[in-house]
Order: sequence, then structure tokens, then C-alpha cells
Amino acid sequence: MAERAEITPLQKAALVISSLGAENASSVFKSLTDEEIEMITLEVAKMDYWPMEVVEGVLNDFYEMCLTQKVISEGGVEYAREVLEKAFGQQQAAQMFEKITKQLKAKSFAFVRKADYKNLLAIVQNEHPQTIALILSYARSDQSSSILGELSKDLRIEVVERMAKMDAASPDVVRSIEATLERKFASLVTMDSMEVGGVNYVAEVLNSVDRATEKQIFDELTRRDPMLAEQIRQRMFVFEDIISLDSLAIQAFLKEVDSKDLSVAIKGSTAEVAEAIYANMSSRLKESTQTDVQYLHNVKLRDVEEAQQRIVAIIRKLEDEGVLTISKGGGDQVIE
Repeated sequence: MAERAEITPLQKAALVISSLGAENASSVFKSLTDEEIEMITLEVAKMDYWPMEVVEGVLNDFYEMCLTQKVISEGGVEYAREVLEKAFGQQQAAQMFEKITKQLKAKSFAFVRKADYKNLLAIVQNEHPQTIALILSYARSDQSSSILGELSKDLRIEVVERMAKMDAASPDVVRSIEATLERKFASLVTMDSMEVGGVNYVAEVLNSVDRATEKQIFDELTRRDPMLAEQIRQRMFVFEDIISLDSLAIQAFLKEVDSKDLSVAIKGSTAEVAEAIYANMSSRLKESTQTDVQYLHNVKLRDVEEAQQRIVAIIRKLEDEGVLTISKGGGDQVIE
């Protein structure tokens, strides 16, 4: 039987849309982008049977989120907190607030996430580092990584450091910056403070930048703030961290990677990483890959880094899909 935890956000949206009826669903679609409509419509079309308790759970979550946002917008944060705590209890009210906070954060700077990174770069590059850090904290991680790669080295470090140390942003500050950048977008932030940026977000961004940029950032950040650099590094997954994956995880991503990328990546890896990969191959595949690696000559460092980065991207995609779990503890790895 399917559990609610197995449902993706897109499937949840499809469940809600399919439960609203055609007229209400069409009204909702008017507020969505063409891409969002296409994704949800496709998900509705391929949707299979879900147990009634799963459907009710998703709809209840949606109802609570709508109710929370309505009470906040009509009576303010403190009024909403009081009403929801009396109606649902302190613990459930807190959970409802957490859900709506994430939704509100996603709505702020919506135009930023739709923008081409080059246009966004033109907007932010002359701003104060703190302002850039705030804006990039609302951008998609791929946008942020591309922009970081274009900033000057000194400015890049300033921005990364401020993003990592960012905890909460005042709604007034967010509204002011958002209005300056794009006045036609009205801010929907109504909470006292919202989590933006932070170490986890910076780690996600740095996982997407090229290895040269990543190295430069860490070298400088380690010199400035070794503890912060280490906190970010611990939350990242790089090619060398393959040794921390268990056998099933390694076997899972090996099915997805390009054989040429794998050979080039191994050519520039440590013996420990290579052995972790070989240990999870069939004898035939191991022999074939080792031969390919052996006959690779004059491989450029850039090609190695790009191949490794593509493999890391596959590993992170499989983690997002729930196929494997990234653990940096290293306790479950199996290296023969």
C-alpha cells in the first residue's frame, strides 16, 4: 500500500487538481505558468489508483496550508498563531506554520527563478554583497552557481560567506529589495522571518559550480573562516565522497553513468575511489573499464573534472528520486 511519504510534490498537486473538479481546476490553472500546467496535466493523465487514506491525507495537508495562509493574511501572524493553536493545538499549529512558510518563500522573488541567469547577473552584479546573497538565496541553485562563477573572486567569496551565515530575513527588507528589482511583483511574505540561504543552501549551490570555482571558493573561505568552510564541505557531495556510499548506491549510479565519463573520471581519481567503484562492478565490466582507463593518455584535468561533475549530478538526481541515499558517515561502505 502506498504511503504519503512516497508521493512526490507533483503527484500531490495532481491529486489536489483532480479532486477540485474541472471548473475549479481551470481557475487554478490561470495562476500557473505554462510549464507548471503542462507538468501537472501530464501527472494527472498518468495518475493511477491511490488509497483513500492517502488522498485524504494530501487533501488535508492542502486544506491546512490554505487555512493557515488565509488566517495570517486576514489577521496577522500573532492572531493566526493564537487561532490555530486554539483550534489544532500548539504542535499541529507549528507544523502548519512551517508548511506555509516554505510556500511563501517559494512565492517571493518568483521572477528571479524564471529569469535567465545572464539577465539576473546583469541585475545583481553591482549590488551590495549582502543584497546579492539574499537574492541568490531565493534563486534556483543552478542560477546561483552560474552567477557565482561570473562574479569577481573577492565578491564571490563575500557573497558565499554571507549566504552561508544568513539565517532569517526581515519581510520589510525582502519586500524592499524585491520591489526594487521587479516592482510589478508584489511580495507575499507575511511571516515575522523566513529561513533563507544558510549552509545547506550554499552546499547545494557549490555542488553545481565547476570544480575550479569550487576550489577557489573553498581555498579562500578556509583562509577566512575555516569552521564555516568545513560546515559547508560536510554538507556537500563531491566525487571523492563515492567511498562513503554503500554498495547498493554505487551499483545504482553505475547503471546510469556514461562508460566514457566513468573511465575519464576514474583516471583522475584516487586509488581508493577507483577501488570502491571497481568493487561494485561485475568481473567483465571491471576488466573492460580498467582496460579503458589504462589506455587513456593525456587526459586534460578539465575533462576529468567535468566527467566527475556529471557523475555527481547523476548521484544527486538519484538521491532526489529516492533511489539511493547519500551518507557521509562512511559506516556502510563496502570496499573489497
